[in-house]
Amino acid sequence: MVKSELIKRSPLRILEKSIQGGLGKGNIGIFASQKGIGKTACLVHIATDKLFQDKPVIHVSYSSRVDYIINWYEDIFKQIAKKRQLESAIDVHDNIIKNRVIMNFNQVGTNTEQVLKSLAAMIEHGKFAADAIIIDGFDFTQSCSDDLDIFKNFAEKLGLEVWFSASLKGEEPVFNNSGVPHLLEGCLGKLDVLITLRFDKDYVRLHLVKDHEISSPTNLDLKLDPKTLLISEHVV
Repeated sequence: MVKSELIKRSPLRILEKSIQGGLGKGNIGIFASQKGIGKTACLVHIATDKLFQDKPVIHVSYSSRVDYIINWYEDIFKQIAKKRQLESAIDVHDNIIKNRVIMNFNQVGTNTEQVLKSLAAMIEHGKFAADAIIIDGFDFTQSCSDDLDIFKNFAEKLGLEVWFSASLKGEEPVFNNSGVPHLLEGCLGKLDVLITLRFDKDYVRLHLVKDHEISSPTNLDLKLDPKTLLISEHVV
């Protein structure tokens, strides 16, 4: 399969259609689940899809080394290339990684303003015209909701979309009756898209909890395959 056809047939086109054409510039989206269910895989799949479209991405990690994140990208790319029988996979790989920057921060020792100052320097002075920011490992238990306002203002100013992962900790239940994680109840109004991940038999189901201003979004016909770590269409 050629790259253009791969982009067209990606299950992420279903995700975009389900959330009114995509997350959108200046908006914030979150994948939330308990540890080890697939949040990072979802973020890297979204980022890789953008790279296939020649859209530059900055991946910010608060919890893992840069080499660990690179391995995530390598694994996801290999699985996509294998599943879709991508033509000239090596050449495509070498081309798309030119549009990816990975940055690592310690949330304890670095505040949000400092992180965004580094991102702005990369985008504006480094002339890296990022389309999206991926933020993995951000600890929402250590952060006040003001941080989301700061990220939101940054995204709006530079015309970016920002995807987070949120790790849900503590005893069950971690979700309220509406499916909203208790951890994020206080900042739900600051989010544009919220997707949760939960185990369902032999796969992980993606649930659309918030879709921009729609109060009761439709279900996502998407799942995460634990074997390939790829988002795929859910067939009942």
